[in-house]
Amino acid sequence: MFCLTRSVVLMGIKHCGKSTQGKLLSKYFNCPFFDTDDQILKICGMSARKIYLEKGEDEFKKAETLACKAICENIVYRPAVIATGGGICDNDPALETLGSSGGLFVFLDVTEKTASDRILKEAIFENGKIKNIPAYIAKKNPHTEEDVRIIFHDFYKRRNDRYVSLADLTLSPSSCSANENSKKLVSLLLVAGAAAPSATA
Repeated sequence: MFCLTRSVVLMGIKHCGKSTQGKLLSKYFNCPFFDTDDQILKICGMSARKIYLEKGEDEFKKAETLACKAICENIVYRPAVIATGGGICDNDPALETLGSSGGLFVFLDVTEKTASDRILKEAIFENGKIKNIPAYIAKKNPHTEEDVRIIFHDFYKRRNDRYVSLADLTLSPSSCSANENSKKLVSLLLVAGAAAPSATA
């Protein structure tokens, strides 16, 4: 058996697998799992998406930072796995909060096509409008699948470059199962010293 020696902060573009991998790591290491979007809902009574669309980016970033602070208060004595929102790379206060808690930043680097395909798979095309897409795409009012991919392209390139600069570790998930990708991630954490054999192992 192994345990985390420091908290793991999963980063990456929307639909890169942060929540899925976070839950698998939490189960493997028998440690808490937190999702910043879930914490935003818990603290603010509104989803991250709704805050972004109705109150704007600045208010969303404030809510995200508060969520990160709340999470860090819970991991003082025990490392945890934390899944962040896709835009946390643009929120310096939130990143500083997670970093000051000793979190190891892990970038899940999926291809642009994989991420955009997953976004469009969840999209709802209705009466010339597209629903259930990321707020940063929705606010540009796309009308077609091609519009979504074009808008997403710029965000993907800029955010991925930022994630590369922030990451302590990077995993490029392959087309194999989530469990197989989780095994690769565990190996990376062990090599990096972020996990070790537990005292009871």
